[in-house]
Parts: sequence; structure tokens; C-alpha cells
Amino acid sequence: MTDEINNLYEQWHDFARNRDVEALIDLYADHATFESPLVPAILDQKSGVLHGRNEILRFLQEGTRRRPNDLVRWYRTGKYFTDGNTLIWEYPRETPDGEQIDILEVMEVTDGKISRHRIYWGWLGCNVLISSAVSKVRV
Repeated sequence: MTDEINNLYEQWHDFARNRDVEALIDLYADHATFESPLVPAILDQKSGVLHGRNEILRFLQEGTRRRPNDLVRWYRTGKYFTDGNTLIWEYPRETPDGEQIDILEVMEVTDGKISRHRIYWGWLGCNVLISSAVSKVRV
């Protein structure tokens, strides 16, 4: 199980960073759920929860299309935590090259696929989301 989790840790990061949406969505189970405060901002919906690969794929495609953001550096420490079924890692605010969006990735893994994925944003990332929401209201 450790190899499977390590591969998921490496692949998810590489596929997301390199905008390989097709490879990224293949990491998710058909019935997966995905939760992020970025979902309402990207898909213009009230809920931050997506159900199933089709909804997750739509979010990944649109989110990838809207990147880059100068605060997305994709820096990780190389450390993650797992109990064999749950995988957790951080994109910390402080990086060797300055600040980045600070998020925590939490994935539940079933039969080698992501069955539940939750993303938690830190204070810097929340401020970016709030600024984005306010600018949309003013437009």
C-alpha cells in the first residue's frame, strides 16, 4: 500500500502541475467526491462539493484553463502523511522563492483511486479567494 500511496502523491502533483487533466482525472474513482473553496469561484456555483468524475473533470479543465496565478508555485516539502487509506500533504505558504497559495490536500484512497478529495486553504489563499469574489461583485 505504501508504494501505491507514494505513487499517487507523486502523480497527482506532477499531473496537476503539468496541466495533464486527462491523466489527473484517471486518478479518481468514478464515484469520487471533491471539495474545495475554489469550486464556487471557478464554476460559479454555491456548493464547493462535486460528485463523480464528470463534475470533477469539468472543474479540473476550467481551473487549468484559468491558471496561471503568480502565487501557485507548486512547492512541497516532500513529506506526506498516510495511514494507508488517507493521504495528506501541504503546499506551505512559505517557499524558498517567496509565498504561495497555502493549501492542505486530503485524499481518501479506495482500491488505488481517489474516492474523496478535500482541499483546505490557509489564510493567504483565503485572502486571494475573497479578493477575487469582491472584484467579481464590483464588475
